[in-house]
Amino acid sequence: MSFQVTFATKWSDFDPNRHMRHTAYNDYAAEVRVRYFAKYNFSIHEFTKHNLGPILFTEETSFRKEIHLGENITVNLKLQGLSKNNERWKIIHEVFNEAGKLSAIIKVYGAWIDLTKRKLTIPPEETKAMFAFAEKSDDFEVIEL
Repeated sequence: MSFQVTFATKWSDFDPNRHMRHTAYNDYAAEVRVRYFAKYNFSIHEFTKHNLGPILFTEETSFRKEIHLGENITVNLKLQGLSKNNERWKIIHEVFNEAGKLSAIIKVYGAWIDLTKRKLTIPPEETKAMFAFAEKSDDFEVIEL
């Protein structure tokens, strides 16, 4: 299943060169992840209930085409990797400009953290469905711990 969100960009997303600033791409990708989690009943309220949150180990962005002031963008989510216990995950986001051209690829490697112990944790059963429905990338892998 493909998951994507279209956004109207805003003034604060742009730099003096009149194209989208580099960190704005990552902000939109983070928003897509949070919306994806919420779609599968794992919203910020569930994070609080289970006392956990998503963290990132790495975030890598490759820029392909400029996004200009006033353009709408579409950002998708694909699962690139998952550990057997759902503790760790790799997600790829593709960012498309208004003309549908690939503008950036964002790869994140993350996990779940227990917010009291400040240690990595295995998420509750509810997350299994969330990852089961994710579109997998062509290079999907099982993350070995």
